[in-house]
Amino acid sequence: MSNEGKKVKAHYRGTLDDGTQFDCSYDRGEPIEFTCMAGQMIPGFDAAVKDMVLGEKKTVKIPAAQAYGEYNPQAVQRVPVANIPNADQLPVGQTVYFNGPMGPFPAKVVEVDSEYATFDMNHELAGKDLTFEIELVEVEG
Repeated sequence: MSNEGKKVKAHYRGTLDDGTQFDCSYDRGEPIEFTCMAGQMIPGFDAAVKDMVLGEKKTVKIPAAQAYGEYNPQAVQRVPVANIPNADQLPVGQTVYFNGPMGPFPAKVVEVDSEYATFDMNHELAGKDLTFEIELVEVEG
């Protein structure tokens, strides 16, 4: 029976191809709650949960295109430091937030020199295939 449109709770462990864990609901002690196939989750995770039964555990490999998308080189932007207040204080290697038409969005500070600051606005997991161990712990409806 399909879980599409139902509120579900799932525990998960997410890892990269090299085995590095990037997220884990078990570590937080609380499953994630979402409406299945409502676009609240990455497409591959939604699809994996859609046909699971209560109590089922499965491991799925989700290609980048079905996760956080392919890495987009056009999402790396150079901005003149003259246009950025306190540009010399930008934390290279860390994430800052810009205000956009749809609210704040993150950008990683890649480099700052005397003329430009370079920002990468790709999601930190863009371009990466992800593996999830998923356990369906609750289904409403």
